[in-house]
Amino acid sequence: MEKKYLNEQSLPFCKGCGHNLISESVEKALSNLTLSPLDVILVTDIGCHGIIDKAFKTHTVHGLHGRSVALASGISAGINNPEKKVLVFLGDGGATIGMQHIINASHYNYNMTVVIHNNFLYGMTGGQPSEFTPLGFKTPTLSEGADHKNYDICKIVAAAGANYVRRIIGIGDLSEQFTEAFAVQGFSLIEVVEICPSYALKANPGMKLGKVAEEAGLPAKTYVNETKEPFYTKRNQNKETLIDQIKTLSVKYNSLIKNPIRIMVSGSAGEGVQVAAELFAKAAITSGLNATKKGSYPVTVGVGFSSSEVIISPDTIDYTGFNTPDILIITSQDGLNYAKAALTNMSVDGFIFIDESLMLPETKAKVTQHDFRSKAGSKFASIYALLYYLNFSNIFPKDAYYDVFSDNMRNPKVNIRSLLN
Repeated sequence: MEKKYLNEQSLPFCKGCGHNLISESVEKALSNLTLSPLDVILVTDIGCHGIIDKAFKTHTVHGLHGRSVALASGISAGINNPEKKVLVFLGDGGATIGMQHIINASHYNYNMTVVIHNNFLYGMTGGQPSEFTPLGFKTPTLSEGADHKNYDICKIVAAAGANYVRRIIGIGDLSEQFTEAFAVQGFSLIEVVEICPSYALKANPGMKLGKVAEEAGLPAKTYVNETKEPFYTKRNQNKETLIDQIKTLSVKYNSLIKNPIRIMVSGSAGEGVQVAAELFAKAAITSGLNATKKGSYPVTVGVGFSSSEVIISPDTIDYTGFNTPDILIITSQDGLNYAKAALTNMSVDGFIFIDESLMLPETKAKVTQHDFRSKAGSKFASIYALLYYLNFSNIFPKDAYYDVFSDNMRNPKVNIRSLLN
């Protein structure tokens, strides 16, 4: 009989692997539900199970290790269509890595079915143990056997609120169990306890799958959420998205510059460097220029330096960064420390505007000192410094900067129109 969901080529798994049984049973289950192959989205990730992608005629998405459930959650929420079936294949290794994704998908009740291929180890990478490896179970890299008990993923997911959870032993035809799980509206999970013939059998000679599952506390069992929560639907459908909330910038002013200008603003984290650079870039856009902004700061965000690279140009900008600025603005010691490499490379054609509280750096560029911090305060020093540079250069009208400032800054504690007085 011609297969509807699997192609006619042989499956890519080792002989005797339970993954073969799962794939063949899924073919039958989907046929039982009379779904079109194009109404099925199969999401996989890294692991032996993931090489099934090429064998299915459905839509397939392949992700990073442990991330298949997260990807499928986005797909389910995005299409928001009960007529489509989102399936996830992952192994016990991927489930170990992505367990929080599984719990959250269950909790939010995304309309999808997760099929866990639990063969008690990482089969693709040499047989390392996973958090699903039972106590005492041996693997090629753990010859003495696991020294702690395995997770019971079914109990965890059922407790998180899944509509349907089932564990089955991977022997015989599993299509009826899969059909039941696939028919559930909302989140369902089916764990298939199986065996890896390449690693598990060799490390545990004479093992019997049913006995291993029993000793591991993994009986074949079904958990059904009697409340049957409705599956996830889009919230706040009439609410504006973040994209909708972005204001369109209209050109109100003119600029006479002919060439790109590369400006680096370097100060301290938490002192508005990124905001100042963004306002400056927006003002340039309202003056008919192209503009880009690229921010740099430590992972800790609130301490250390904060730096931003802004390019303004009458022409298209193809790359957001640069090695050496034409204009360097420094408002704090953190900013000076970070900018030392940049100012060292600046030529005699470059300009540096630096707060007067800082030591003058050694550089070929022209240097101007000013009291940015004491006059405007640390939170507005970068905004003031860019306004000072704008007044110095006249690359576009100051009114463009004033307008953007008033449109974007709520209840500012400084009147920037008075700073140049």
